[in-house]
Amino acid sequence: MKVCLIEDDLELGRALQSALQDAGHQVVWVRRVADALHWVREERFDAVLLDLGLPDGSGLDLMRKLRAEGATVPILVITARESLEDRLSGLDLGADDYLVKPFAVSEMLARLRAVVRRSTGRGDSGETAWKARDLQLDDKMMTVTRAGAPVALSPTEFALLHALMRYQDRVLTRRELEARALPHSDGPALDVHMSNLRRKIGDGYIRTVRGVGYVMER
Repeated sequence: MKVCLIEDDLELGRALQSALQDAGHQVVWVRRVADALHWVREERFDAVLLDLGLPDGSGLDLMRKLRAEGATVPILVITARESLEDRLSGLDLGADDYLVKPFAVSEMLARLRAVVRRSTGRGDSGETAWKARDLQLDDKMMTVTRAGAPVALSPTEFALLHALMRYQDRVLTRRELEARALPHSDGPALDVHMSNLRRKIGDGYIRTVRGVGYVMER
């Protein structure tokens, strides 16, 4: 998994970064709201670990902004705020889970795996084959087949299809898809590539959510 760790405490941040890396995860560690916004907007993360007390703002405000922008990345809040009101506020603003400090690293890792499983239906199992009815994508072999017949896609089309199949039943925003497959292109390019992708795989797989993005439904 690729995890964005947002924690301003140096000692705890180093410990969490080390624990995540020891568990085989890739970690981007930031300590400020401004840096967190940049990374989560520009990179594709499987999960976010979010402290609420940050030096340049509130973690709750950060989460509210990300959710308002359409970010669907799973967020596990890690905080010393333990009141019921704080927990409910965090969950209502978009947190997928809430863990009170101090906590056991093993519990943090387990909760992280759980929020990713709930979000993607797969978690960090290492699977490389993704299916949607008779459509199959093999991430490792870089192949796509429909009813057993090969489908030739460009690298950009493959990246778009991979994102949609990996996160089936989740609406992926235009920003998310552009960041994953078209980081240096403008908006209209996404529509062109999506049109080509739909033509190649056939109708009935990808649904447009007007004004938001696209979703592949099971």
